[in-house]
Amino acid sequence: MRPRSDLDDQEDRSNEDDLWFLPGPELADEEVPPGATPERSHGQGRLFDPAPWHAAQCLFAGELAEVAGLFGALDQRLRDGPAGWRSRLALREVADLGWWTGDRLDVDRIALWVMLRIGSTEDTEQALARAGWAMRHLSSGLFPVEGLAAFLERAPRPMAAFAPQTAPEAVLADLAEVMAAGEGLHPVVAAARLFHAWRSLGPPGSADIEAAVLAARHGALMARGPGQGALFLPLAQTGSDALRGQGDPEAKLAAWLRGAERATLAALLHLDRVAAWRARADMRIADLSGRTPPRLLDLLEAWPQITAPMAEAETEASRAAVQRNLAIFEARGLVREITGQGRYRVWSAALEFSIAASLRGAD
Repeated sequence: MRPRSDLDDQEDRSNEDDLWFLPGPELADEEVPPGATPERSHGQGRLFDPAPWHAAQCLFAGELAEVAGLFGALDQRLRDGPAGWRSRLALREVADLGWWTGDRLDVDRIALWVMLRIGSTEDTEQALARAGWAMRHLSSGLFPVEGLAAFLERAPRPMAAFAPQTAPEAVLADLAEVMAAGEGLHPVVAAARLFHAWRSLGPPGSADIEAAVLAARHGALMARGPGQGALFLPLAQTGSDALRGQGDPEAKLAAWLRGAERATLAALLHLDRVAAWRARADMRIADLSGRTPPRLLDLLEAWPQITAPMAEAETEASRAAVQRNLAIFEARGLVREITGQGRYRVWSAALEFSIAASLRGAD
């Protein structure tokens, strides 16, 4: 046998190049950054086989119990607390998810869009649309198991406009199959599997935020009475660790549980601070008359940051009355103006610093 020459190697490479029509190697979903959804894989059975997730669930039973316990406490807190706390936590979650997806919108900008439909520009139109969708589905509405098409707001469209395997109905059918095959998984584990599935199956541009919201809502099915307290499992309120798991289901679930535990603890500690602020605020405005002061407190309790237009619309008070009361609140140490500007000002409740939260990296 004659030895291989450089000419032989060059010929082999040329023959491989001629096979341009064959698909290249598939990327695993963890190799694709946020904003660049992986192409749909025809090997989804291998990717989303529930058996490895069942094994991982058994392996991390202790960590899963810790997340479930913290979520139970959060669920009870929201049952007993004002309705505005749901909006506050949802807005924090959406804003933090934006740092993972790359949208990076401030909470006051999201709040203005959600409440008044103002603040959109050509550069932020799509990002605000995604944030508005996430706010709607984290703070109210159906759970994914009650109807995927309705949850994702996928209206039927002509099948002829799509290749058969990428038509919306086909993609949703694939996701429904993934969900159905996960019977027996704890809602938190099923949520992690659902998240990675939709990142692979979903359409480019929106799959990341949709996957996170789908999973967060699905995880909340472990509540004592789903829909009555906590509507979603926090995932991003201390960073995006839960969303960045890579490798096999065991590694992904480990990251998911670690991130969910930290985020849920952060949400609990944040509500502790809000409750303490409201008790202090009620005492400090006891001498003020009229309906505007308590309504402003309700708004500040429900939203992490507010603007004068938001306050005017929500309290049904004049701009002058809103600004006068906010000035009184600021003088009494109840709010902070965070922009330092004379116009387009933004206020937030002056929550007291929490050493416990700081030590845990929760706020």
